[in-house]
Amino acid sequence: MNIFHKRQGQMDYNYPYFYTDTICDFRNLLENDQFKLIVMNSLQFLVQQKLVEIYGYVIMPNHIHLIWNMLKLNGKESPVASFTKFTAHQFRKYLITHNPHLLEHYKSKKEDRHYQFWKRDPLAIPLSTENILIQKLDYIHENPIKDRWRLCKYPEDYAWSSARFYKDGIDNFGILKHFRD
Repeated sequence: MNIFHKRQGQMDYNYPYFYTDTICDFRNLLENDQFKLIVMNSLQFLVQQKLVEIYGYVIMPNHIHLIWNMLKLNGKESPVASFTKFTAHQFRKYLITHNPHLLEHYKSKKEDRHYQFWKRDPLAIPLSTENILIQKLDYIHENPIKDRWRLCKYPEDYAWSSARFYKDGIDNFGILKHFRD
């Protein structure tokens, strides 16, 4: 695996990655639970189609972190491309119906699209050992309790994270696989 000649967000198949994707201009689009549900619906589809395995996640107000493994292409596109494309279309659809004035914030200057919700070049870091994976999982789960966010008191109390799964075995969205399984 040659990770040094790839774009930041490019991932090999059948290898776990710590993945971060951020909303353009760090806007808090994901603060609204409807947008979090769009993210979860996309992840559920990818898991149900056996395109990815997800070992951990957190959805923050302006970014997401995942620990996942790409298993195979979704037709001709990668699962991550399917994820970003689907969520962007659904974000746009929701905004047109509920907050059309907010669409202005996501207008793209690029020729190939009208809107851009996710920043270009997400971060994908290969996880070469279990210790590194656990370190990233802890980082993900501690995100909501950090001073900057204060979204909950305990990591397992945040509904948009896998922390509860690792503490109590509860997977409210049916997308998780324990990294040791």
